Amino acid sequence: MHQPRTFLDNFFLVIKGLCMGAANKVPGVSGGIVAFVGGFYEEFIYSLQKVNGKAFKLLVNGRFKSFYRYTNGQFLLLLIAGMLISYFSISRVLDYFLEQKELYVWAGFFGMILGSIYYIGKDFDHWNKRTVTSGIIGLIVGISISFLSPATQNDNLIFIFFCGIISVSGMTLPGLSGSFILILLGNYVLLLVDSVNALYDTISEMFSGDFGFMQDAKRMQTLKILAVFTLGSATGLVTFSHLLSYVLKHYKKMSTAVILGFITGSLGVLWPWKRTMFKMDALGNPLLDSNGDKVIHNYERYLPDLANMETWWAVVFVILGILVLLALDWYGKNRKERKQVRAAR
Repeated sequence: MHQPRTFLDNFFLVIKGLCMGAANKVPGVSGGIVAFVGGFYEEFIYSLQKVNGKAFKLLVNGRFKSFYRYTNGQFLLLLIAGMLISYFSISRVLDYFLEQKELYVWAGFFGMILGSIYYIGKDFDHWNKRTVTSGIIGLIVGISISFLSPATQNDNLIFIFFCGIISVSGMTLPGLSGSFILILLGNYVLLLVDSVNALYDTISEMFSGDFGFMQDAKRMQTLKILAVFTLGSATGLVTFSHLLSYVLKHYKKMSTAVILGFITGSLGVLWPWKRTMFKMDALGNPLLDSNGDKVIHNYERYLPDLANMETWWAVVFVILGILVLLALDWYGKNRKERKQVRAAR
């Protein structure tokens, strides 16, 4: 799994990390799809699997180079660096556009999911009774999840740790959106908006020499929540990676069929033309969480108005989303051809 990479390969790995981070932030989109389509999903899972007891012993014994090589450190560090950069840059931009131009954001990602279905399915020629059944199961589960109603916000630290374990599924399971799962659990705003923004503000203040945040009880509580969520996410990543590496090794064809079905079923979550429905009290007023934000009940989907120019702009963004996936496909093929040429010399 340890492949020699050029500077350009390393640069694009960071870019892929950026894309994974951005995808994980958008409800309905899975960072695992980026890994799958980008051609580094299996390496990602197997590298995470190397974070085990042997790696821990190497680290404790001070054998840092051996630890770095054993865990495929360069690959993981570049990918994680891209994700971290994304959380403090692209994901903040996404927050803005989700608020101002929500339809176009949903449309762009809807196109990317359509493109990923084509990308994953075009070379899959192992359809039989087992894989068709697996695909249908994935499809049913994906559709079912898209119609579940969200819970209310819960800042209990044990529950936050559980949210971290569950939400990281979006990075390891293509088609399962960790951020959408957080919406269902009621903690999307708390964990992927408020906490990330609190960390961003804290780091900015520290660089300017302002440590007043330490006297801000609400800020410190939010940072504690983020720390527990991060610990849960790390636990989930390592745990899921061991399970998935086994599944990929022994049931690769069935796994791919489930993923294809699941991604197709998740299109309902990303359908661009929808209205957000909020939970109401007995008097018909929107219920608010502890941060004063309206509590999401579900989404009402509707057919687009073809007489509306905004609809056609959304269609343009769907096409752009598909083109992004086709570009990734082109890059992957070119990279494979370059490696074959280098190996032949």
